[in-house]
Amino acid sequence: MKKTMIHNPVIWSDVPDIDVIRVEDNYYMVSTSMHTMPGCPIMRSKDLANWEIINYVFDTIDDNEAQNLLNGHSIYGKGSWAATLRRHKEDYYVGFSSNDMKCFYLYRTKDIEHGPWKCIATVDRLLHDPALIFDGDTPYIIYGNGDISIVEFEKDLSGIKKDGIQKEILNTPKEGIGLRCEGAHAYKINGMYYLIFIEWAATGNCRRRQICYRSKNLLGPYERKVIFDDDMEYFNNGIAQGAIFDTEEGDWYAMLFQDHGAVGRIPYMLPLSWEDGWPMIGVDGKAPEYFRISLEEVPVGPLVINDEFNDKENKLALNWQWNHNPDPSLWSLTKRSGYLRLTTGYITNNGVLFARNTLTQRTLGPACTGITHIDFANMKAGDCTGLVALQSTFGMVGIRKDSNGIKRVVMCTNGGEYFEKEEESTIYEKEDIYLKITFDFKNNIDIAKFFYSEDGLSWHRVGCDLHMKYLLDHFMGYRIGLFNYATKEIGGYTDFDYFHFELIK
Repeated sequence: MKKTMIHNPVIWSDVPDIDVIRVEDNYYMVSTSMHTMPGCPIMRSKDLANWEIINYVFDTIDDNEAQNLLNGHSIYGKGSWAATLRRHKEDYYVGFSSNDMKCFYLYRTKDIEHGPWKCIATVDRLLHDPALIFDGDTPYIIYGNGDISIVEFEKDLSGIKKDGIQKEILNTPKEGIGLRCEGAHAYKINGMYYLIFIEWAATGNCRRRQICYRSKNLLGPYERKVIFDDDMEYFNNGIAQGAIFDTEEGDWYAMLFQDHGAVGRIPYMLPLSWEDGWPMIGVDGKAPEYFRISLEEVPVGPLVINDEFNDKENKLALNWQWNHNPDPSLWSLTKRSGYLRLTTGYITNNGVLFARNTLTQRTLGPACTGITHIDFANMKAGDCTGLVALQSTFGMVGIRKDSNGIKRVVMCTNGGEYFEKEEESTIYEKEDIYLKITFDFKNNIDIAKFFYSEDGLSWHRVGCDLHMKYLLDHFMGYRIGLFNYATKEIGGYTDFDYFHFELIK
């Protein structure tokens, strides 16, 4: 039996605000998905090193102009945040707050791997960074930033209990703290209650660190301890916020994340030992780059995939997510066999950031490349189609058809207020094109480069280097996306032959 080697970061991609549970020999994880749909991805692992997407909690949260990316409205950096994942008896629960809707949502299923998930409660206020905990059969949500509160839910979790407990249980320190405690995770272990948070110290190392509060009573009083403070020598970016869990053999681990520049917030797997009843993370307080665990290695497919768009049932692979709510009537895998067709149905004057039905996957570090081949013979005047490195500071390469019918290869960046700034354009005669973006995330280089080709063999640089920046108005690592949008009339379409992805180590 081959034992698993953990290599940190365990996932070099944007998988933030993680929560993890174990059910027998399966490990399940949920993470923040914000403005991407479907949302709240569920990942599974057998060995804690190899993770695969198996399900999503919801297809869409709501149906409005902002979530549909219409009329200049968006939910960039909003949507679902910091989900909590728990199992109680035979049911699984995921709860999260949506920062644009100003609501807390709670979903339930009996089958975490296949669903369906049902929304069983909507609370008309934000429960910031919620942690679901069951004390016996009584459910509570612990939440907050700095001032940490608890609210009791009905036994069936249909909503907040009218006469139940609602109170502040912790007032976390302010002195010497830049960001007070948030990112709650709550556990009852061997009769003791553990509340785990991040905070950002304003003195000493001045970085994120992991904090634990413990008590014999759910409502306190609690005592406090710093249980992890390390950056793995990466620009003083502390590794913090996430879950703790055990294996069937009784070993304990933590999965936390680190801000890692433009690629996003990436997970680390860390050993955990119990010292005087405290869950101390790391090896001598440090995050190891490598360590072996007792679980048998079980490889899975890649997080970011190649796709030939050959599905006969018009079903996308789980690795794809839409930028905001899609319009299902305007995309197809079956109208032309072996192609993804994106048809324009809306006019936008805001460019690629407001192109509805932009289909995205994550990017991966330390470096990666994405390539596509597009047949754009059926574009209309004013249409633009191509490949985008998607964040607020975006870069795109594609084909734009002028009002006079002239086609141009264009490379654009964000010129401010989400509008496109054309960095270069070149007249192009053919009706198909190959496009490529390379991403370099090593050591905070964070550079993307853009290329086009007539034959997929000889590549031409176009435009400028994109100095990628992780900005909080999107609050997400760079994604690579396929897009098509109209500026004058709807009904044009482009056919994407494939998407090919390569991880460069």
